[in-house]
Amino acid sequence: MELISVTIENPEELNFILGHSHFIKTVEDIHEAIVCTVPNAKFGVAFCEASGECLIRHSGTDEQMLELAKKNAQALSAGHTFIIFMKHMFPINIVNTIQAVPEVVRIHCATANPTQVIMAQTDQGRGILGVVDGFPSKGVETQDDIKKRKDLLRVIGYKL
Repeated sequence: MELISVTIENPEELNFILGHSHFIKTVEDIHEAIVCTVPNAKFGVAFCEASGECLIRHSGTDEQMLELAKKNAQALSAGHTFIIFMKHMFPINIVNTIQAVPEVVRIHCATANPTQVIMAQTDQGRGILGVVDGFPSKGVETQDDIKKRKDLLRVIGYKL
């Protein structure tokens, strides 16, 4: 077994969700779940099939998001892995909906941070062991930092 890391290509620091599923209809169900939760959502989803033809299945409403999802799924090439790229929305808008999709078994991360996926490569294939999401902590927030955090939540519309 070899340990490898794959860096998620995300040049515009878009939000994405990386997870595991277990069935070929994952793409359709995730697509339907997103558009039923966020009308007019702009996203792309790609899913690495783990048996049969082992294709990267894909769907979406935005060509740029779809191409980014397919490119990253191909770089990962880990069976039953899915990745969703989105714009003009945040993972918080859809993460519970995605977790409720019957074939979704795990979400590894939901972020816009630089992300490395730690993987095991065996004779059979690849599997995700975990992710490195962002950077190490630099300290504990101060009262000024708390105010900035709360102000940001109001600016982006998540608090009144």
